Amino acid sequence: MQHEVQAPMQRAVEVNLVDTLRKQPLYLNPSETVGFPWKGRSGMKLSTRGHYGLLAMVELARHHGQGPLSLSEIAQVGDLPLAYLEQLFGSLRQAGLVEGTRGVKGGYRLTRDPKDVTVGEVVRVLEGPIGLVECSVEGESADCCTRSTGCATKDLWMRVREGILEVLDGTSLADFPGSGLT
Repeated sequence: MQHEVQAPMQRAVEVNLVDTLRKQPLYLNPSETVGFPWKGRSGMKLSTRGHYGLLAMVELARHHGQGPLSLSEIAQVGDLPLAYLEQLFGSLRQAGLVEGTRGVKGGYRLTRDPKDVTVGEVVRVLEGPIGLVECSVEGESADCCTRSTGCATKDLWMRVREGILEVLDGTSLADFPGSGLT
C-alpha cells in the first residue's frame, strides 16, 4: 500500500502539537514505519539514555513506598541492559532524583514522591538541555548562529520546543499507566 506524504502547506487541519505528543509515545521511530520515504533514516529521537532512564524511573515510581528496587529487578522487568542502567543511575543519583542503599536488600528509590518528579527533569539529567536545533536549545543565546537574526524557521523551532517542554514538564512519574498513583 502506497502512502502519500502531503506537504505541510496542503494540510487542511492544523495539528495541536501538545495534544499529539500526549497521545503518542515520546519516541516514534520513523524508520520502522513501512512505506514512507524516510524509511532507513534515524529521524528526530530521544537517545536510549533518555528512553531507558525514563523507563527505569517509571518502574521506581510503580514501587514507590515499597522499599528499594535493585537495578537487576528493573533491568529484568523492563528488558533493559543492566550495565547501561548502572551508568544511567550514576547520573540520576548525582542529580538527586534517586538514592541507593547497599546490601542484600539494597537498591534504588526515588528521593521524592513520583507526582513531584517530572519527565522533563529526568530527560534533562540524562540528555541535557532540550531543543531540536541549536537556536532552540534551552539556555542557548538568541544569536547562537550566523542566521539567527533573519532565520525564517527559528520561531517554528521555538514553538516546537515549547510544546515539547509543556508535555515533558507537565507529566510526572505518577502519570504513567500502571503506577497506581494517578
